[in-house]
Amino acid sequence: MKVGIIRCMQTEDMCPGTTDFKVIKEKKGAFEGVEEDIDIIGFESCGGCPGKKAVMRATEMVRRGADTIVLASCILRGNPIGFACPHGEKMKEAIWQKIGEDIKLIDWTH
Repeated sequence: MKVGIIRCMQTEDMCPGTTDFKVIKEKKGAFEGVEEDIDIIGFESCGGCPGKKAVMRATEMVRRGADTIVLASCILRGNPIGFACPHGEKMKEAIWQKIGEDIKLIDWTH
């Protein structure tokens, strides 16, 4: 599995993505049950509200080999700030529309 991770730009100052990387390495959270090796192709922010750059960034990670795009838990679950992105569902739908059904889309990490 080759993953590209999109994270919330609002959380960058307080979260370096440590837990995202840890759950991938330990195959926990959204990655529980994954048998194959997991490689991280990229780790990008959404570009800031309303997340318009997320589609372009996901597309670029797919172009560079990602077969799975992951929205970090900060987007739809609100970790660690306790506030989910108000644009998260729309961002998820726009990414899915652009990358197509051949690319897996996971909407959380931990």
